[in-house]
Amino acid sequence: MLELLNVQNSTLNSDVFVLLYALLLAFILSTLIAVTYEKTYRALSYSRNYVQTLILISIVSTMVMQAVGDSLARGLGIMAAMAVIRFRTNFKDARDIVFIFAALAVGVSCGVNGFAIAIVGTFVFLLAAWVLYISPLGNSSFFDGMLRFSLETNPSYQEELKQVLARYCKTFALISLREMTQGKRLEYAYQIKLKKGVDRDEFLRKLGEIPSISGTHFMMQEATVEL
Repeated sequence: MLELLNVQNSTLNSDVFVLLYALLLAFILSTLIAVTYEKTYRALSYSRNYVQTLILISIVSTMVMQAVGDSLARGLGIMAAMAVIRFRTNFKDARDIVFIFAALAVGVSCGVNGFAIAIVGTFVFLLAAWVLYISPLGNSSFFDGMLRFSLETNPSYQEELKQVLARYCKTFALISLREMTQGKRLEYAYQIKLKKGVDRDEFLRKLGEIPSISGTHFMMQEATVEL
Protein backbone atom coordinates (compact mmCIF):
# COMPACT_ATOMS: atom_id res chain seq x y z
CA MET A 1 0.00 0.00 0.00
CA LEU A 2 2.82 2.41 0.91
CA GLU A 3 4.63 1.56 -2.31
CA LEU A 4 1.50 2.44 -4.29
CA LEU A 5 1.29 5.83 -2.55
CA ASN A 6 4.94 6.51 -3.31
CA VAL A 7 4.41 5.71 -7.00
CA GLN A 8 1.37 7.99 -7.10
CA ASN A 9 3.26 10.84 -5.44
CA SER A 10 6.18 10.39 -7.80
CA THR A 11 3.84 10.43 -10.79
CA LEU A 12 2.02 13.51 -9.46
CA ASN A 13 5.29 15.39 -8.94
CA SER A 14 6.42 14.47 -12.42
CA ASP A 15 3.13 15.67 -13.94
CA VAL A 16 3.31 18.97 -12.05
CA PHE A 17 6.90 19.53 -13.20
CA VAL A 18 5.97 18.85 -16.85
CA LEU A 19 2.96 21.18 -16.58
CA LEU A 20 5.04 24.02 -15.10
CA TYR A 21 7.72 23.52 -17.73
CA ALA A 22 5.13 23.55 -20.54
CA LEU A 23 3.45 26.71 -19.22
CA LEU A 24 6.78 28.51 -18.73
CA LEU A 25 7.98 27.57 -22.21
CA ALA A 26 4.67 28.68 -23.74
CA PHE A 27 4.97 32.00 -21.92
CA ILE A 28 8.53 32.61 -23.13
CA LEU A 29 7.89 31.65 -26.75
CA SER A 30 4.61 33.57 -26.99
CA THR A 31 6.32 36.62 -25.48
CA LEU A 32 8.89 36.46 -28.27
CA ILE A 33 6.03 36.29 -30.78
CA ALA A 34 4.32 39.30 -29.16
CA VAL A 35 7.54 41.36 -29.17
CA THR A 36 8.15 40.50 -32.82
CA TYR A 37 4.60 41.50 -33.67
CA GLU A 38 5.05 44.87 -31.98
CA LYS A 39 8.47 45.57 -33.54
CA THR A 40 7.40 44.61 -37.07
CA TYR A 41 4.00 46.34 -36.95
CA ARG A 42 3.58 48.92 -39.73
CA ALA A 43 -0.01 50.14 -39.49
CA LEU A 44 -1.12 53.39 -37.88
CA SER A 45 -1.88 51.97 -34.47
CA TYR A 46 -1.81 48.71 -32.59
CA SER A 47 -3.82 47.37 -29.70
CA ARG A 48 -1.92 46.72 -26.48
CA ASN A 49 -4.66 44.29 -25.49
CA TYR A 50 -4.03 42.25 -28.63
CA VAL A 51 -0.32 41.97 -27.83
CA GLN A 52 -1.16 40.69 -24.35
CA THR A 53 -3.70 38.29 -25.85
CA LEU A 54 -0.95 36.65 -27.91
CA ILE A 55 0.76 35.66 -24.67
CA LEU A 56 -2.30 34.70 -22.68
CA ILE A 57 -3.92 32.60 -25.42
CA SER A 58 -0.78 30.48 -25.67
CA ILE A 59 -0.87 29.74 -21.94
CA VAL A 60 -4.58 28.92 -22.05
CA SER A 61 -4.16 26.54 -25.00
CA THR A 62 -1.32 24.81 -23.14
CA MET A 63 -3.58 24.29 -20.15
CA VAL A 64 -6.37 22.93 -22.35
CA MET A 65 -4.13 20.43 -24.12
CA GLN A 66 -2.59 19.29 -20.81
CA ALA A 67 -6.08 18.82 -19.39
CA VAL A 68 -7.26 16.80 -22.39
CA GLY A 69 -4.24 14.51 -22.54
CA ASP A 70 -5.15 11.24 -24.23
CA SER A 71 -8.75 11.28 -22.98
CA LEU A 72 -11.39 11.41 -25.69
CA ALA A 73 -14.09 12.16 -23.12
CA ARG A 74 -12.19 15.20 -21.85
CA GLY A 75 -11.67 16.44 -25.39
CA LEU A 76 -15.37 16.20 -26.17
CA GLY A 77 -16.23 17.92 -22.89
CA ILE A 78 -13.90 20.85 -23.62
CA MET A 79 -15.27 21.14 -27.16
CA ALA A 80 -18.80 21.34 -25.75
CA ALA A 81 -17.73 24.00 -23.26
CA MET A 82 -15.96 26.06 -25.94
CA ALA A 83 -19.05 25.88 -28.16
CA VAL A 84 -20.94 27.90 -25.58
CA ILE A 85 -18.50 30.83 -25.95
CA ARG A 86 -19.19 33.31 -28.74
CA PHE A 87 -16.09 34.87 -30.30
CA ARG A 88 -17.11 38.08 -32.07
CA THR A 89 -13.74 39.81 -32.40
CA ASN A 90 -13.10 41.14 -35.89
CA PHE A 91 -9.52 41.33 -37.13
CA LYS A 92 -8.70 44.28 -39.37
CA ASP A 93 -5.52 42.71 -40.69
CA ALA A 94 -4.93 39.15 -41.88
CA ARG A 95 -1.47 39.38 -40.31
CA ASP A 96 -3.11 39.58 -36.88
CA ILE A 97 -4.82 36.25 -37.52
CA VAL A 98 -1.50 34.65 -38.45
CA PHE A 99 0.10 35.76 -35.18
CA ILE A 100 -2.90 34.45 -33.23
CA PHE A 101 -2.48 31.07 -34.93
CA ALA A 102 1.25 31.13 -34.17
CA ALA A 103 0.56 31.71 -30.47
CA LEU A 104 -2.07 28.96 -30.48
CA ALA A 105 0.34 26.57 -32.22
CA VAL A 106 2.95 27.24 -29.52
CA GLY A 107 0.40 26.55 -26.80
CA VAL A 108 -0.84 23.35 -28.43
CA SER A 109 2.71 22.10 -29.02
CA CYS A 110 3.69 22.75 -25.42
CA GLY A 111 0.43 21.24 -24.22
CA VAL A 112 1.12 17.91 -25.95
CA ASN A 113 4.76 17.98 -24.74
CA GLY A 114 6.07 18.68 -28.22
CA PHE A 115 8.66 21.08 -26.86
CA ALA A 116 11.13 20.69 -29.73
CA ILE A 117 8.38 21.47 -32.23
CA ALA A 118 7.36 24.54 -30.24
CA ILE A 119 10.91 25.92 -29.99
CA VAL A 120 12.03 25.23 -33.55
CA GLY A 121 8.70 26.29 -35.03
CA THR A 122 8.68 29.57 -33.08
CA PHE A 123 12.19 30.55 -34.13
CA VAL A 124 11.49 29.72 -37.78
CA PHE A 125 8.31 31.80 -37.61
CA LEU A 126 10.12 34.73 -36.00
CA LEU A 127 12.94 34.53 -38.54
CA ALA A 128 10.44 34.60 -41.40
CA ALA A 129 8.63 37.58 -39.84
CA TRP A 130 11.86 39.58 -39.52
CA VAL A 131 13.06 38.65 -43.02
CA LEU A 132 9.76 39.83 -44.50
CA TYR A 133 9.97 43.01 -42.42
CA ILE A 134 13.39 44.03 -43.78
CA SER A 135 12.89 42.65 -47.29
CA PRO A 136 11.40 44.61 -50.23
CA LEU A 137 8.06 42.94 -49.42
CA GLY A 138 8.04 44.82 -46.12
CA ASN A 139 9.49 48.13 -47.21
CA SER A 140 8.03 51.46 -46.20
CA SER A 141 4.32 51.71 -46.63
CA PHE A 142 2.47 53.69 -49.25
CA PHE A 143 1.49 56.33 -46.68
CA ASP A 144 3.42 57.98 -43.83
CA GLY A 145 0.42 58.72 -41.67
CA MET A 146 -3.03 60.24 -41.25
CA LEU A 147 -3.79 63.97 -41.36
CA ARG A 148 -6.97 65.41 -39.82
CA PHE A 149 -8.22 69.01 -39.77
CA SER A 150 -11.28 71.16 -40.37
CA LEU A 151 -11.67 73.98 -42.91
CA GLU A 152 -14.34 76.46 -43.91
CA THR A 153 -16.29 75.60 -47.05
CA ASN A 154 -14.60 78.31 -49.10
CA PRO A 155 -13.40 77.41 -52.63
CA SER A 156 -10.30 79.60 -52.31
CA TYR A 157 -9.27 77.88 -49.03
CA GLN A 158 -9.82 74.46 -50.57
CA GLU A 159 -7.70 75.41 -53.58
CA GLU A 160 -4.91 76.60 -51.29
CA LEU A 161 -5.14 73.30 -49.41
CA LYS A 162 -4.66 71.35 -52.64
CA GLN A 163 -1.61 73.42 -53.50
CA VAL A 164 0.02 72.77 -50.13
CA LEU A 165 -0.66 69.04 -50.35
CA ALA A 166 0.66 68.86 -53.90
CA ARG A 167 3.81 70.77 -52.92
CA TYR A 168 4.79 68.78 -49.85
CA CYS A 169 3.18 65.35 -50.36
CA LYS A 170 4.28 62.62 -52.71
CA THR A 171 0.85 61.00 -52.47
CA PHE A 172 -2.33 61.88 -50.60
CA ALA A 173 -5.76 60.31 -50.48
CA LEU A 174 -8.95 61.65 -48.93
CA ILE A 175 -10.44 58.91 -46.76
CA SER A 176 -13.28 60.79 -45.06
CA LEU A 177 -15.11 64.11 -45.32
CA ARG A 178 -17.71 65.26 -42.79
CA GLU A 179 -19.81 68.42 -42.51
CA MET A 180 -19.59 70.52 -39.35
CA THR A 181 -21.56 73.49 -38.00
CA GLN A 182 -24.44 72.96 -40.41
CA GLY A 183 -22.21 72.74 -43.45
CA LYS A 184 -20.14 75.86 -42.74
CA ARG A 185 -17.03 73.79 -42.09
CA LEU A 186 -15.74 70.47 -43.36
CA GLU A 187 -13.67 67.95 -41.43
CA TYR A 188 -11.04 66.24 -43.61
CA ALA A 189 -9.09 63.04 -43.05
CA TYR A 190 -6.20 62.32 -45.43
CA GLN A 191 -3.66 59.56 -45.70
CA ILE A 192 -0.46 61.20 -46.91
CA LYS A 193 3.15 60.40 -47.78
CA LEU A 194 5.56 63.31 -47.59
CA LYS A 195 8.09 63.93 -50.33
CA LYS A 196 11.65 62.87 -49.67
CA GLY A 197 13.51 65.50 -47.65
CA VAL A 198 10.37 67.35 -46.58
CA ASP A 199 10.37 68.39 -42.93
CA ARG A 200 7.17 67.44 -41.13
CA ASP A 201 7.15 70.58 -38.97
CA GLU A 202 7.57 72.80 -42.02
CA PHE A 203 4.67 71.03 -43.71
CA LEU A 204 2.41 71.49 -40.67
CA ARG A 205 3.45 75.14 -40.35
CA LYS A 206 2.60 75.79 -44.00
CA LEU A 207 -0.68 74.00 -43.56
CA GLY A 208 -1.48 76.20 -40.56
CA GLU A 209 -1.08 79.32 -42.70
CA ILE A 210 -4.25 78.43 -44.60
CA PRO A 211 -7.02 80.78 -43.35
CA SER A 212 -9.67 79.25 -41.06
CA ILE A 213 -7.95 75.84 -40.75
CA SER A 214 -8.18 74.36 -37.27
CA GLY A 215 -7.89 71.10 -35.35
CA THR A 216 -4.86 69.96 -37.35
CA HIS A 217 -3.61 66.58 -36.20
CA PHE A 218 -0.98 64.48 -37.95
CA MET A 219 -0.52 60.92 -36.69
CA MET A 220 2.61 59.26 -38.03
CA GLN A 221 2.45 55.61 -38.99
CA GLU A 222 5.32 54.73 -36.67
CA ALA A 223 3.39 56.01 -33.66
CA THR A 224 2.00 53.24 -31.48
CA VAL A 225 -1.29 54.75 -30.40
CA GLU A 226 -3.90 52.43 -28.97
CA LEU A 227 -7.37 52.87 -30.42
